[in-house]
Amino acid sequence: MSSSLSADQMQAFQIISSLRYDPGLPEVVSRHANDYPEPRQSPYYLLAYHRDRLITAAQHFQWGKALAWLQRDIESLEEILNGSLPDQSKPWRLRIAIDSNGHAAVDVHPTAAIEPQNLLVPSLHASIESPVWRVYVDTQPTIPSGFTTHKTTARDDYTAARLRAGITSPAETAEVLVVNPNDEIMEGSITTPYFRRRETRTGSQQGPNQAGSWVTPPLSNGGNAGTTRRYALSQKFCVEQVLSRADLVDGEECWLSNGVRGFMRGIVVLNR
Repeated sequence: MSSSLSADQMQAFQIISSLRYDPGLPEVVSRHANDYPEPRQSPYYLLAYHRDRLITAAQHFQWGKALAWLQRDIESLEEILNGSLPDQSKPWRLRIAIDSNGHAAVDVHPTAAIEPQNLLVPSLHASIESPVWRVYVDTQPTIPSGFTTHKTTARDDYTAARLRAGITSPAETAEVLVVNPNDEIMEGSITTPYFRRRETRTGSQQGPNQAGSWVTPPLSNGGNAGTTRRYALSQKFCVEQVLSRADLVDGEECWLSNGVRGFMRGIVVLNR
C-alpha cells in the first residue's frame, strides 16, 4: 500500500529502527541458539531483521533514495554502525533513522547491561531472573495506519497511550498495549506482547510447555512488524492469534520483547 501523505508531510518524519549492540551476544548465540539468524557472530542484535524492517518501510512510503541507502550488504551496514560506537566493550542502544532523501543518522546511547541469554527466545534457555513489567491496556483506541505498521519518528499515538497509562519515563518497567477501534490488541507502545494461547473455536489448546503455546497479535490488527516478533515466530515460540481487551485476565503472565531489551516477563494489570 502506498502513502497518501503530502510532500511536506513526507519530509516531517523518518523511518527508524532501534537495536542493541552487546559484546556478549555472539558467545551466547554460539552456545545456545543454532537457528539464530545470520550474521550469527554479529554483536548487533538481529541486525539483518532491522535492515529488512527499514527496507519494508522505505518501500511502503515509496522512498527510493532511502531504499538505495539501505540496499547494501550486512557487512557494510555493520561497518557504519561500528564507526558510531565510542567503546565496543560496552553495550549500547542504537537508533538508525533515515529520511525521504536517503539521509541516514545513527544515534548511540548507553544502555543497561542485561544477561545476554535474555536476547534469545525464552524457550531456548533456562529461566533467568529479571524484573517483571506491569502491562496496562490503553483506554482509547488507536487507528491503524502506515505509522503503526512501520516504525517512524511519528509516534504521537504511542506517547499519548503511555501518558494515559501513567508511564512517564522510558526507564519504567511498565508497558501499555494499544488497541484498534475493534478493541483488538495491536501491540505494546515499545514492545511486542505474547500471551498464553487461548482455546480455539474447536476447543483445542496446547499445553503451556509446548512450542507455539504463546500467541502474539497478527499484523492485520494494525501493529508493527517488530524484529523480535519475527524472531519469536521463526523459532515457533508463538503463533498469531487475534486477542481483544476482553480476552485478557487481570494478573495473567505474559512476555514482552523489543530489539534493545530482548525478552521480558510481564503481568497484565487491568484493575488499578
